Amino acid sequence: MPELPEVEVVRRGLEAHVVGRLITSVEVLHPRAIRRHIAGDIDFAARLAGQTITAARRRGKYLWADLDGDAAMLAHLGMSGQMLIRDGDAPDEKHLRVRLRFADGGPQLRFVDQRTFGGLSIEDTVEVDGTVLPVPVAHIARDPMDPAFDLPATVKALRRKRTEVKRALLDQNLISGIGNIYADEALWRAKLHWARPTEKLPAAKATEVLAHAADVMREALGQGGTSFDALYVNVNGESGYFDRSLAVYGQEGLPCGRCGSPIRREPFMNRSSYSCPRCQRRPHTR
Repeated sequence: MPELPEVEVVRRGLEAHVVGRLITSVEVLHPRAIRRHIAGDIDFAARLAGQTITAARRRGKYLWADLDGDAAMLAHLGMSGQMLIRDGDAPDEKHLRVRLRFADGGPQLRFVDQRTFGGLSIEDTVEVDGTVLPVPVAHIARDPMDPAFDLPATVKALRRKRTEVKRALLDQNLISGIGNIYADEALWRAKLHWARPTEKLPAAKATEVLAHAADVMREALGQGGTSFDALYVNVNGESGYFDRSLAVYGQEGLPCGRCGSPIRREPFMNRSSYSCPRCQRRPHTR
C-alpha cells in the first residue's frame, strides 16, 4: 500500500495540474472504481460535472480534491491506484477506470487501477480542529509532516497505549501516514525492535522514533517515494527510487548497514517486519 511519501507525490502532481480547472464531464468505465460512492456512477458523474477543483489535499495516506461548496472527491489508491495526467489523444490505459475532462480542453485526469482495490467517491466535509476534512477521514490523526502535528502530545498518547511500538506507529488514529515500510526504517534508525512495549518506552526514545519516521519519509519524498513495481507512480507515470536507500525493509539476508548482521524477516500482522537481530534486540516478554 502507498504510504505518506507516495501519496504526497501524487498530491503535489494534482496540485500542479488540476487545481483551478473546471470539470466538464466524467466517464466511469468500471463500477467498482466508485463503489464507495453509494449513489452510483450517474450521481458521481453528475455531482462532479460543473465543479472546479479548488485544492489537492492529504491527511496521512488519504488523498482528496476539494470542490466548490462543502464537498470533496476522495481518492483511495489501494494497492494499485494511479492518478494520471494524460493528453486527450493519449491511448486509454488498459486498466482505466474513471476519466475527468476539463473545460480548458487540456490534459485529462485518469484514475487507473489494475487490482480495483482503490476507488473514488464524493464526500461531504467537516471541520476538525481547524482543518476541513472529508467525513470518512475526520477520525484520522495528523501526520509527522503536518505543520500542526503535536509531537509531545503524540508521544504521551503512544506511551499510554499497551501495545507493541510498531503497532502504535501503524495506528492511523494515533499518528497517520506511517505504513509498514517507513515503520521498519524508523525503528531500525532508533535501534528498537518492533515488539518493544509502548508503555515501557522512555519519552526520549518515543520522541526519537517519531522523529526518525518524519526524517525517513521526508527523504523518501525527495526521491519520489518508494516504488517496488510499476504500480506506484506519480501523475506522469514515473516511479520513485527510495527503494534503493532502504536500510531494512525488503532486505532479508543482506548485511545491516551498521553492524553487518544479516537482516531478518519476521511475520507481523499478516505481513512481514524487517529488522537487524543485533542492533534491534527482541525485548524480553512482558
